[in-house]
Amino acid sequence: MAAALDLDEVRGNFPALAGEQVYFDNAGGSQTLGAVAERVRDYLLNTNVQLGASYATGKKATDRYSEGYAAAAKYIGASREEVVLGPSTTQLFRNVSYALRFQEGDEIIVSAIDHESNIAPWVDLAERQKLVLKWWKPNPAAPDARTNPKLLASDLPSLLSSKTRLVTCTHASNILGTIHDIKVIASTVHNHTPNAIVCVDAVAYAPHRKIDVKDLGVDLYSFSWYKVYGPHLSLLYTSPLALSHLTSLAHFFNPQTTLENKLGLAAASYELVHALPAVADYLDGTNPHTNKWAGIVAHEARLQKTLLDWLTSRQDVTVHGEKSADPAARVPTVSFTVRGWGSREVVERVERVTDGLVGFRWGGFYSERLVREVLGLGEDGEGVVRVSMVHYNTVDEVERLIAVLEKVLGERK
Repeated sequence: MAAALDLDEVRGNFPALAGEQVYFDNAGGSQTLGAVAERVRDYLLNTNVQLGASYATGKKATDRYSEGYAAAAKYIGASREEVVLGPSTTQLFRNVSYALRFQEGDEIIVSAIDHESNIAPWVDLAERQKLVLKWWKPNPAAPDARTNPKLLASDLPSLLSSKTRLVTCTHASNILGTIHDIKVIASTVHNHTPNAIVCVDAVAYAPHRKIDVKDLGVDLYSFSWYKVYGPHLSLLYTSPLALSHLTSLAHFFNPQTTLENKLGLAAASYELVHALPAVADYLDGTNPHTNKWAGIVAHEARLQKTLLDWLTSRQDVTVHGEKSADPAARVPTVSFTVRGWGSREVVERVERVTDGLVGFRWGGFYSERLVREVLGLGEDGEGVVRVSMVHYNTVDEVERLIAVLEKVLGERK
């Protein structure tokens, strides 16, 4: 059984949690470790110079940048040459779409339920290079297909062909919270078409689970550090297969061997890169006898069970995504709608009752195709109510939210 998290110790690492605000909007951006802010400050005050110089401070700045990159790569089980850091997953995927070169008539398979950052670049790529675009949609005949849509590897064979060059999907939906079996998906694609690239958006998954890209078998894999308790940077991993397909976007006279060489475009702020080891140290720890990730998963399971038990007990509430609190099936990003209520109204009524001190959101969260076309919630444009929790939230905070929701929703009976 996983050791329980010491919530006092955990929360003490996040200065923002010392205030009254309750943060249930973590899927949009987590709170930042104090150690991250300290490293950013230290870099700016003591080594804020251009990289590559031979004088003492220049060497120190270059070493700090290199150490940050190395920590980011090690964190996901990759090598330094296989990763690039940039401002956002949206930007990194867009860069990839301009670096890939396929042949007219080649085929790409794009998930219909992803965040738009993992859809728009590939739709545009298909148009520019005259590729055949196939949509990977949840099986409409599956149980609860309307409220709990899933991407299944078993649905891929009918879409795959010898011309398939790219398959995209999300590791966990930023609305549904559903975890997709990426390892099985990747092996299904590669067994059928060995040269096809599997591209995964892990933004909504990375704050909740340990990542090993080599074990997953993926070719492109990206997530945002600012949703994993760190600075406003994102990371992209590429396998050797994917790297071989990428042309360079860099200046002609620069090296073109590593992923950073090809796609970096000097877009990773030096001070933010220097902060990444603080995230890795916090999550992975230095004590081989402890496993913080096991405690995180167990604690988050309790958080989502507390909320889901209440939501599923109400006949006027529809949960969009996994109803189960099983941590193997979902992460604690929970979305719902209430019969007779607009999603915006639910959130704003709670904000009035709590003076804005309980922070959660309504909307489509850049997964508009999922919300409008799959969930059928596009008429009013308000999407879902989303409560996105992470390990520094407490059961008491969840119970307080439930109490306020009970009060607000009860006022209309």
